[in-house]
Amino acid sequence: MRLINVKTHKLEEFIDDCTPPYAILSHTWGDDCEELSFRDDEDGNTDKPGSGSVKFRGCCRQAAEDDLGHAWINSCCIDKTNLVELNEAINSMFRWYRRAAICYAFLSDVPSAEEPRREGMRFYGTAADNSTEWHLLGTKGNMSSTITSITGIAREYLLGIAGLHKASVAQRMSWAANRDTKRNEDLAYCLLGIFNITMPMIYGEGGQQAFFRLQEHIMKVTRDDSVLAWGLQKHGKSGDEPIVKDYSEGTAGRLLAKRPCIFCRLWSHHPPGEPSDVYELSRYVGRHHSSSSAATMGPDWPGRVTQLRT
Repeated sequence: MRLINVKTHKLEEFIDDCTPPYAILSHTWGDDCEELSFRDDEDGNTDKPGSGSVKFRGCCRQAAEDDLGHAWINSCCIDKTNLVELNEAINSMFRWYRRAAICYAFLSDVPSAEEPRREGMRFYGTAADNSTEWHLLGTKGNMSSTITSITGIAREYLLGIAGLHKASVAQRMSWAANRDTKRNEDLAYCLLGIFNITMPMIYGEGGQQAFFRLQEHIMKVTRDDSVLAWGLQKHGKSGDEPIVKDYSEGTAGRLLAKRPCIFCRLWSHHPPGEPSDVYELSRYVGRHHSSSSAATMGPDWPGRVTQLRT
């Protein structure tokens, strides 16, 4: 893992347990010509015009103020011309974020002295606007209600009160429903960590195929039927039938969704550990998918999909 020395601005390499405490930056990707690359840092070109140098300097300065000697920024700490390194980095990224001492979220579309708008409120932590100086807008703790209302991620997961494994597959999928990525495939790849999945990166396969592969990997390691619950919208009192919201987003002969946006948030509040909800979900998933030749129904639970051909 490469880290930026916040004093020298040089990259340093560390191996696993030898990695020192570090800050990590979460940000939306700007124009390629403005972002600082691995080669820019190697060549000492960290002051080139554009938002990349603003984020680089701001992150290093804030980390130093927080008594941290190192920082990690995805734009310049990964050599993206090395496909082996890029593949390893994407599969490791969730772990790197989780191990960081602090995460700074740079909200590039937030004017000074104004509340964050929807597009910028994707990440949490210490936030800054896109001026030459960073301004603290708030922390994950004191802005958790706002973040929850925008992202749909419940406060117990934001604040670490509940582990991510407590959320159903559909719930975790719904967190990416309104997310944008610069490359289509990254909409699937960015979800690897929250499902504890690793898989090869195949840029050029397209976002839909990448998302199919992600779901196939998830189905190999979980029995949570909510992975098939796309298109279902829970409403009304307990026991009411879910609405079939949209099944056009599936693919003929397959049980898999094309993209995260069709995992409805209204299903997301029901953890997989509640027997009545699991039973209900299985029953309606089975009913609405049973016309597909890819499914056979098992006798253990009514509507339980027991064999899948993806």
